[in-house]
Amino acid sequence: MAKIGVLGAGTWGMALARMLCNMGHEVQVWSALPQEIDQLSTTGVHPKLKDMVIPKALKYTKEIQAVCTDKDILLFAVPSVFVRSTAKQAAEYMKDGQVIVDVAKGIEASTLFTMTEVIRDELNKEGGLDNVKLVALSGPTHAEEVAIDLPTTIVSACPDLEAAQYVQQIFMNPKFRVYTNTDIHGVEICGAFKNIIALGTGIARGLGYGDNTAAALITRGVKEMSALGELMGCKPETFNGLAGIGDLIVTCTSLHSRNLTAGMLLGKGKSRDEAVKEVGMVVEGIYALDAAMQLKKKYDVELPICEMVNDIVNEGLSPEIGEKMLMTRMGKQE
Repeated sequence: MAKIGVLGAGTWGMALARMLCNMGHEVQVWSALPQEIDQLSTTGVHPKLKDMVIPKALKYTKEIQAVCTDKDILLFAVPSVFVRSTAKQAAEYMKDGQVIVDVAKGIEASTLFTMTEVIRDELNKEGGLDNVKLVALSGPTHAEEVAIDLPTTIVSACPDLEAAQYVQQIFMNPKFRVYTNTDIHGVEICGAFKNIIALGTGIARGLGYGDNTAAALITRGVKEMSALGELMGCKPETFNGLAGIGDLIVTCTSLHSRNLTAGMLLGKGKSRDEAVKEVGMVVEGIYALDAAMQLKKKYDVELPICEMVNDIVNEGLSPEIGEKMLMTRMGKQE
């Protein structure tokens, strides 16, 4: 059995911590919010996952040094905007050769790095760790369902196939099937962009549009992700797999989806800040928009859905006008 440190006590971090603990692994959870650790350790209940039964064997700590020390795997489960700062805090306590699994999904706007690239960049500073093994774990995986052992599939992605297979071995169980993929960049691009498409799908739902519209946005969303990915050197099949179309479908159709919910609120006329406040958790698609627009310009690629969502979220475009602009674009071959 493995020793696993989980950085982040949100819904995804805790759902995975619970699962891994129930599999017999030794799991310790850290949070940057001491009150979060106090609540979990005293009540045994996560406020956002009230149906989840937390095993008594699960350990907690308020010290980042403790969660990073003597662990076979470190699981980064903090929101994308906190990945760099968390890596910076954790770096001095990590060993070289450490296996790090990232489940945050996003692209850093200031560097256009994916989350594993952000972690590696931070760990490599000032002659630091240069031999860590970074794995992205991504796919159609709502924490609410993993927390109650509903059948789920996911992708363990790393250019080092042995590292991807090691993570596959540790995480896989009869209710949580793990596939491997060496195209880590493609998997992470999917994870960031599917949230933006889900915002767009939610906006359409908020406007009162139906399944036809949702299906169109999902299908054309795959096209946008794969068109960009191809220019970035990613494998086309990644976008047709679990991390691509699989994650896109679940994020665009499930009411567990924060991005879909936020989009629906935007479509009903709420402002960005009002939508985020009502969702009550981090809406990753909103944070991904700046990087998406930079990548659009850098690679000179058409991303009409992402651009429409950005104009609504960040430029104040009305959802009704955004829909009209998408539907009246010049005719083209599929």
